[in-house]
Amino acid sequence: MKLTIISKALFFISIIFLSTIISSCKKDINKEVASTTVSVTKGDPFFKLSLAQWSLNQYVRTEKKSPFHFASQAKEMGFEGLEYVSQLYKFEVEKLGFDVVIDSLKTLSEKEKIQNVLIMVDDEGDLADPDENKRNQAVENHKKWVDAAAKLGCHSIRVNTFGTNDPEIWKTTVVDGLKKLSEYAATKNINILCENHGWLSSNPVALMSAIKDVNMKNCGTLPDFGNWCVKRTAINEKWGDCAEVYPDKYQGTKMMMPAAMAVSAKSYNFDENGNETTIDFVKMLQIVKDAGYTGFVGVEYEGDVLDEKAGIEATKDLLLSASTKLK
Repeated sequence: MKLTIISKALFFISIIFLSTIISSCKKDINKEVASTTVSVTKGDPFFKLSLAQWSLNQYVRTEKKSPFHFASQAKEMGFEGLEYVSQLYKFEVEKLGFDVVIDSLKTLSEKEKIQNVLIMVDDEGDLADPDENKRNQAVENHKKWVDAAAKLGCHSIRVNTFGTNDPEIWKTTVVDGLKKLSEYAATKNINILCENHGWLSSNPVALMSAIKDVNMKNCGTLPDFGNWCVKRTAINEKWGDCAEVYPDKYQGTKMMMPAAMAVSAKSYNFDENGNETTIDFVKMLQIVKDAGYTGFVGVEYEGDVLDEKAGIEATKDLLLSASTKLK
């Protein structure tokens, strides 16, 4: 029965064979190993490049193409690591089943000889929900993604910390949710990462206070060069027009870096010289380097002028160019 299910999944993603299963060595839960530190020679960037799948979200959501193409697309564009986005596999999970999807992603990444870095998890409930029952359910919902990350050989999952934008309530509820999930993830050698991804997570003072209160080695951050909106125009809306932005994205990134186990190089649009129009990539990368980070930096293009592939390439080129201008 299991072989029949897998064969259907492989037919669905147009793969002829299921490659031999490779046992991935689990990573210790600490910043150095989780960031896959590598030695670099003079002139090389201090980081490795991964591709955030959200850069190809229109390919999946609008063009209705298969998210299973991700590994081959990233490899073709010269990336060494993959950052999956859980919500892009909703249809596939419903059609094939969760385990078959994860097994297939493992097969495809091994086929392309590309490293699985992390999973960005969305739509599994709010880890800072003031209602403890809902918060606990969110923790339970995330556990399957922790298991998936372990199976894929990722070092982390990225979670959201929505639930309330009241700082007094949030500082208690978010610690509770993160701690419960981190305790489970620790048994799987997986890290739980908080990105500045809206609401109070985009306030680095509040976020770092929460990380400190969780006080677990496998609970850290994923600084994003963008995503600094702390309040939306529509009350209680997670996305949409922004009403309030954290005032200093560079200081915010610097504050988050001591707990960083991944970094997201967000880009929107570019000028005639190939520079991002709203983010100084040299300044951002200098902050990342000065923090002693040597892991993957993920390319996450979110613009609306260039097509997705061109935007990804422009972001990648800018990162490599900026890395040559650092002190």
